[in-house]
Amino acid sequence: MRIYTKTGDSGETSLFDNSRVAKSHPRVEAYGDVDELNACLGAARSASPAEDLDAVLEAIQRQLFAVGARLADPSARIASRVQKAVVQPEDVERLEQWIDGFEAELPPLRRFILPGGSACGAWLHFSRTVCRRAERRVVGLGEGAVEPIVVVYLNRLSDLLFVMARTASHRQGSPEAEW
Repeated sequence: MRIYTKTGDSGETSLFDNSRVAKSHPRVEAYGDVDELNACLGAARSASPAEDLDAVLEAIQRQLFAVGARLADPSARIASRVQKAVVQPEDVERLEQWIDGFEAELPPLRRFILPGGSACGAWLHFSRTVCRRAERRVVGLGEGAVEPIVVVYLNRLSDLLFVMARTASHRQGSPEAEW
């Protein structure tokens, strides 16, 4: 199978329900931002995070494929057929558990901090901003366009990425620059 299909040469793409939309369609923009977030997490992983951080990032990357699938499926047909494309409340609970675990090892946050720190921490801060953009795009699709759990997941994920950025930098001895 070739990587190129030529079906997008006119500026359109297919969604999971086989409908054709412009590549600038808000739904395509939303799952494109999720794809960009996934790539940013790959860059964070290339910065050699601690083993536990890396394992969490890999799990998130896998889950983001499910989020992208939900966004590319306006008829909500894929989840009933493909279990790994499901986003559930348990996925949000797992994010919260990771937040609580990583936050427990950090000094309390008393002021805003400048994004940066270690290389991995900086990539995670960048990932957080991409996650927030993806969340805004998903919300911009309008009520009922996607399951509400997708918005909750992205909201909680951005919180986790912030805590993970702080954790990565803290573990490497990079001080936080307060604003």
